[in-house]
Amino acid sequence: MGKFVITRRVNQEYQFNLKAGNSEIILTSEGYVQKGSCHKGIESVRVNSQDDSRYDKRTAVNGKVYFVLKARNGEIIGKSQLYSSKSGMESGIATVKFNAHTAEIIDETLKTSEYGS
Repeated sequence: MGKFVITRRVNQEYQFNLKAGNSEIILTSEGYVQKGSCHKGIESVRVNSQDDSRYDKRTAVNGKVYFVLKARNGEIIGKSQLYSSKSGMESGIATVKFNAHTAEIIDETLKTSEYGS
């Protein structure tokens, strides 16, 4: 079973990673200033991941392929890793579709305080 893992970036923005059942990251979000917005991003992935038209397939400058998942308004919700083949990328999309709607949410920002305890 997949999971959304919420963490904080070095700049203190919140982000989530959607991980497959094997714990591999299959989608990484943009940064969010507020945790509530991060949760809304997760809900947007749940909804939009089931619609093929929301996936924008791209090629990086190094020739590897990846995809971005967009919301209805065109905003990017998340980005995949780089794949060496189009079939790998298509498999990544299928994995997002399979995992997103039932993935649990794990908030790793709750595990530590600002004082390190």
